[in-house]
Amino acid sequence: MGIIHIMASLLLLISIGIPVAYSLLLTSFFYLVADGNIPLSILTQRLAAGPDSFPLLAVPFFVFAGLLMNTGGITKRIFKFAETLVGHIPGSMGHVNIIASVIFSGMSGAASADAGGLGLIEIEAMRKAGYDDEFSVGITAGSSIIGPIIPPSVPAVIYGAMAGVSVGGLFIGGIIPGILMAFSLSVLVYIIAIKRNYPRLAKRSTFKEMFISFIQAVPALLTPMIIIGGIWTGVFTPTESASVAVLYAIILGLFFYKELTIRKIWNLMLESAGMAARGMIIVAGATSFGYILSREQVALKLSNFLFGITENPYGLMLLIVLFLFIIGTFMEPITAMIILIPVFNPIIRMIGYHPIHFGIIMIITMMIGLLTPPVGGVLNILSAVSGIPFEVVAKSVFIFLIPLITVVIAIVFFPEIVLFLPRLMLGIG
Repeated sequence: MGIIHIMASLLLLISIGIPVAYSLLLTSFFYLVADGNIPLSILTQRLAAGPDSFPLLAVPFFVFAGLLMNTGGITKRIFKFAETLVGHIPGSMGHVNIIASVIFSGMSGAASADAGGLGLIEIEAMRKAGYDDEFSVGITAGSSIIGPIIPPSVPAVIYGAMAGVSVGGLFIGGIIPGILMAFSLSVLVYIIAIKRNYPRLAKRSTFKEMFISFIQAVPALLTPMIIIGGIWTGVFTPTESASVAVLYAIILGLFFYKELTIRKIWNLMLESAGMAARGMIIVAGATSFGYILSREQVALKLSNFLFGITENPYGLMLLIVLFLFIIGTFMEPITAMIILIPVFNPIIRMIGYHPIHFGIIMIITMMIGLLTPPVGGVLNILSAVSGIPFEVVAKSVFIFLIPLITVVIAIVFFPEIVLFLPRLMLGIG
């Protein structure tokens, strides 16, 4: 059973509606049975070994933290603060959307949390301000994927666990790329707003208004500082920072903003546990599938194929980015990352790219996949919360892919965009 048959089996199972996690498990099982020389106990060993990772403990906590912030009043105050900062600029609500996503990304670490919680607030506010639905949902989708780039980041935890790379280094390495993504989106919003004569707030917020908004939002704004500061000073690990984020979100929502109750916390805990459990099943299935890819020497075969096209490191990386983008259009990012990290890591080291540098490239590229049909995870969420048809959402987001892809290409050619802060703050070589 060669690699072509393996991939054909996987795609067939997915196409007939079997969940991705179980498609990966069944494909792995079929491979072992067809081979006949590998004990089936290998499958159970891989199933157990995949989720058995200390860094992966952070995933359910970050999911829980995102839900707490959406429910506990934190999201609304972030949005209001962003409005006082940039509400006077042409295309004001588009800029507010981006700034709010940047701030929220420092707490949730997931694009789905941004799109599902903050996204609804952003779209409704833009509608009231007179923006059309296409622009509103397009910029909301584009800004939502900043969440997994600026720390904390669930995909960075996954990458660090699978690649054996410093999660703290990935967290800090995502700061400058995330800011660049926000800036590039803001430039595009400004251009579109001038061209289409979009409305803006009547006047710049007064110092008093900005100060009041800041005071209301400052407890929420402290969250990313606590997380990054704790990792930087060694007070806690990136994994432990997830539980710190949960504790802090509960304190804010329950005692400070008083929009959480014990019953709400319990329900959110159950919801996050279910989401995390589904994620761990995918990790288990993808780990088993990764064993097959390793046995079939896919990394070696792919490297030979790529080097047959070009031996230029930049050219090879651009080919890999193109491949990741295509995969991201029809496969859920976390699943694709778990499968592909063991395949690409040897190639990356061979051409001299730092694994943290590649990690950020991979995360951004796979997150862009959340904005592209046919799967488009963020597109589906925004369609559901806004009531806008999926087809309209998908069409609206297309123009906002341009600045995001531009940032990816810039990172490919300028590694220090990613590596400067990890080297400065953590001494990573």
